Amino acid sequence: MNIANWLYQTALSWPSRPALYEGDSLRQTYHALLQATCDRAAWMQAVHGIEKGDRVAIFAKNTPEYIELLHACWWLGAVVVPVNCKLHPREAEWIIRDSGAALTLTESGRVFADRPDIREVALGSPVAGTKEIVPPARVGDRDLAWLFYTSGTTGTPKGVMLSHDNLRHMTLCYALDVDTARPEDHMLYAAPMSHGAGLYMFAQIRAGGAHLVPASHGFDSDEIIALAKTRGNLVFFAAPTMVKRLIATAKQQGHDGTGFRTIIYGGGPMYAHDIDEALACFGPRFVQIYGQGETPMTISVLPRDLVADQSHPRWRARRASVGIAQGAVTLAVLGPDGTALPPGHTGEICVQGPTVMTGYWRNEAASAQALQDGWLRTGDLGHLDEDGFLYLTDRSKDVIISGGTNIYPREVEEALLAHPAVFEIAVIGEPEPDWGEQVVAYIVFEPGKSASVPELDSWCRQQIAAFKRPKRYLFVEELPKNSYGKVLKSDLRSGKGAATATA
Repeated sequence: MNIANWLYQTALSWPSRPALYEGDSLRQTYHALLQATCDRAAWMQAVHGIEKGDRVAIFAKNTPEYIELLHACWWLGAVVVPVNCKLHPREAEWIIRDSGAALTLTESGRVFADRPDIREVALGSPVAGTKEIVPPARVGDRDLAWLFYTSGTTGTPKGVMLSHDNLRHMTLCYALDVDTARPEDHMLYAAPMSHGAGLYMFAQIRAGGAHLVPASHGFDSDEIIALAKTRGNLVFFAAPTMVKRLIATAKQQGHDGTGFRTIIYGGGPMYAHDIDEALACFGPRFVQIYGQGETPMTISVLPRDLVADQSHPRWRARRASVGIAQGAVTLAVLGPDGTALPPGHTGEICVQGPTVMTGYWRNEAASAQALQDGWLRTGDLGHLDEDGFLYLTDRSKDVIISGGTNIYPREVEEALLAHPAVFEIAVIGEPEPDWGEQVVAYIVFEPGKSASVPELDSWCRQQIAAFKRPKRYLFVEELPKNSYGKVLKSDLRSGKGAATATA
């Protein structure tokens, strides 16, 4: 089944429902969105020759046209290649060429003007209205729909192949485990639509609810709070750093969360101090999900009642977990030999289920490494407790080995983030001749606050074992992040994030 069928049926059933807002302005009803999608698909086919199976790259910030363009591709049976808008054009060019994109849509239509072999057009290019409404092309469940390129933090980016069936089961997991989509809701796109935030549109489309692109086309705390007041019933995905900044702004304004219905967080570690503060400010509006591009948004979930719960004897530990397996997947923690580890033992988090990618684009070696014996090997480390709650330790590549002992950066980060002067933190390992590696902490202070190295060192000694504490502290104005707000530890390791270090 073509995933675009949901838009087709919703638009025929409820044509006058609001479909798309830009800020507070209504841009399209569902009938208008359907018509624009059909017109755009006809234009892609007639003018640019796009056919079933062709790849179409979108290299742009969030725009009102994004949902229309995605569906226009699927209407033809083509494949979307969503490119992170914060990439350098050279990096985007690599993805466009690797995917073999037949067409590239950008905001200006001039990003690759000096590359005549790249067919590029502006995503807002005018098209002639056909006035003809046609159903989406027939495709197979396993046909490719979404070709998502990984961040490439460990080397060349890999193209994650997601089928129409993958996207359908991801959406069913959302409806079953994460949140109930409602016609009166507004799905807000503050995080990049080229990533998981864009994938969450399907449940909203099926429910006939509205989609809301901020006028800024990005994340702005003041703007989002204003939209919560005017539009209400906001539902959106946010990285933990986005939640942290939203709560800081809300506290400054004295806003209690009115107008926000559900905030889904994931994509990086949400520290205990931060979620406690968010709950105290906004109440039980938060749901945590854990996933990765290879099984999009669908490894585990901590529903809102468990995020907010304080009645269970282990509620504090559970809140620090990433929840339980989502409904369509099987979850296991495996040892190096591939056997399942008992509760409490750290190993690699592995997943089976219909949300797992079909493989990496034209990369059989990487596919074979990631997909072993029916499991997706995520590369993340963690453990399960006796009740099936999953606890993340770290990415396997982030573990610091000092003197033969494993040190998990998240544990050090949690300890330091509890200090009242610390706003954000990232801990990495750096080479050290005697011990192999040593712990280094990059720290962003709360506005108007600071702390000395001896004070922070003393604080760590009170929180964690002495051998885990940082051997170096670097104070920076901000941490390097990707478009999703996830800290780029690879940049810190390479020295890119140390430019603003003060001591």
